Amino acid sequence: MSPAPLFKQVADALADRIAAGNLIPGNPIPSETAIQMEYRVAPWTARAAIAELRKRGLVVTMPEGRTYVREE
Repeated sequence: MSPAPLFKQVADALADRIAAGNLIPGNPIPSETAIQMEYRVAPWTARAAIAELRKRGLVVTMPEGRTYVREE
């Protein structure tokens, strides 16, 4: 079985941080640039990871462009 695509691996790592309470509801998630630096990934991968978290219903992007952990 092949490993998950890199953007899903990054999304999983961020989802784990949310589940552990390191990123709590209402708090901003790391920016695309911060994700690129922390996980050493390309800009596209960081954007796709954030989109994956949105798809999972874990985060919401506000009109000003910042993405926050979704309030329950």
